[in-house]
Amino acid sequence: MKVFRRLILAIGMFGLVYNCAQVKKSRTIKLAHGLDVNHSVHKAMVKMGEDLVKISGGKMQLEIYPSQQLGTERECIELLQIGSLDMTKVSVGVMENFAPHMKVFGLPYLFKDRAHSFRVLDGAIGQELLDEGIQYWIKGLAYYDAGSRSFYTKDKPIRTPDDLKGLKIRVMESVTAMDMVKSLGGSPTPISWGELYTSLQQGVVDGAENNPPSFYLSRHYEVCKYYALDEHTVLPDVLIIGTHIWNRLTEQEKQWLKQAVDASVVYQRKLWAEAEKEALEEVQKAGVTVIRPDKELFSKEVEAVYSLYEQEEDIRELIERIKDYN
Repeated sequence: MKVFRRLILAIGMFGLVYNCAQVKKSRTIKLAHGLDVNHSVHKAMVKMGEDLVKISGGKMQLEIYPSQQLGTERECIELLQIGSLDMTKVSVGVMENFAPHMKVFGLPYLFKDRAHSFRVLDGAIGQELLDEGIQYWIKGLAYYDAGSRSFYTKDKPIRTPDDLKGLKIRVMESVTAMDMVKSLGGSPTPISWGELYTSLQQGVVDGAENNPPSFYLSRHYEVCKYYALDEHTVLPDVLIIGTHIWNRLTEQEKQWLKQAVDASVVYQRKLWAEAEKEALEEVQKAGVTVIRPDKELFSKEVEAVYSLYEQEEDIRELIERIKDYN
């Protein structure tokens, strides 16, 4: 009887050890971002997590923290650099502080159209820029669509560049964005995304600039009743991973993750197109006046911004490569 009990105990212990080993074989990647759970990027990340579990047979999974639960975009990058966070999504405008050549995307009217921007992002140039942050412990994985950015204001409609003169416009922590607003006569004011609604309410700034879904989901339309679709910049979102975790992944795990990421990009771009249409419809229902100004007027005013950046030989060459990219 004692021998039998010992055998049962041994089998039980083996099962416990085996199960613990199986648990250890499952790798959880912590991903944080600052967007609302209804945003197309968050939905794409949820799909990415589901796909990753399927592709890896349960050996890899994502743990997602949306809505700035772990901090602003810049704070998430810093957490990623020290190894306290594995992955995050940031605007390319924020990334230029960590991958300097990415500032080229902040130049206004750089792309011919949306299709041109996708060709650049998905091609050799896009990949070069994704890899630039490796020296800062950041590896870029992919670009999510964030549409075109346009101005929205509280009290004054923007129909020409002259209408921006003297207005305090919220921008990201991006030198390129600041230079662009200055060239149009506005006063650029960096404020974190999470603080912007209150800043608009209290008159800290007169307006901001962003894409239609962000304008809608942030509920900034409750404060700002004018939206001018000048579409000055195309700033994609960038999905990044810390090199601390990337370098620990096996080649198989990297393949699984990249496959899930690539599928999420296709899904997100489809959702984005639908979200843009819905956002413009909904803000107009809420009383926002949507203005479609002459983009040529704005394009001419921002030419001076290019002269600032073309003084750097590598940036000048990058601008030429992007404009000539087919």
